[in-house]
Amino acid sequence: MAKTTRRTDGLSKELIVKAATDLLDGGGEAALTLRALTTHLSTGYGAIYHHVANRGDLLAAATDDVIARVMTGVVIDADPRDALRAVALGLFDTIDAHPWVGAQLSREPWRPALLEIYESVGRLLDAFGVPEQALVDAAGALVHYILGAAGQNAANSQILADSETDRSDFLSAVAARWSRLDPDQYPFVHKAATQLREHDDREQFLAGVDIFLAGVATLR
Repeated sequence: MAKTTRRTDGLSKELIVKAATDLLDGGGEAALTLRALTTHLSTGYGAIYHHVANRGDLLAAATDDVIARVMTGVVIDADPRDALRAVALGLFDTIDAHPWVGAQLSREPWRPALLEIYESVGRLLDAFGVPEQALVDAAGALVHYILGAAGQNAANSQILADSETDRSDFLSAVAARWSRLDPDQYPFVHKAATQLREHDDREQFLAGVDIFLAGVATLR
């Protein structure tokens, strides 16, 4: 029987979280098992449990780490509008790259990841001049838009990847179906079909952020 070579160097929580992130990025939540992690790190269960309590704790720690990298670059003293757009786009791109993050954020709202997002968005909206009586609602609405749109985009991308469908071909097929609809019954959808082939999810997401900021600017 072949022997399993165990690592002899120190195993830190940071190293475990990085390995967990690699597994999650490679195969989604289903790929993150303690057996897969011990194999990936060439270590035993005891070494893992010394740093994390269980699989759920590890998933949450990986989410905190990914989001922290986005929020660390937030410059609160910068122009609030520019900073809010940067935060929103950073989260959109991060969830697109790590689709499992979006689902995890909704499970444990007391974790540092979501708290940091709310804190940064709230402080920036305050600096943007949103009145105090509207601040909590505005922050909640913007955070929900960011995470909802980013999560849906990541889910759509995963569906296309799993079905091995080219995004451009998919949009062209949808646009063709929409264009055949009765323009009297679906006038807006019929117009949208002409732009769907060139649709850019990232640009549309950022347009939504700009529309939101234009709206809350009227409250000042």
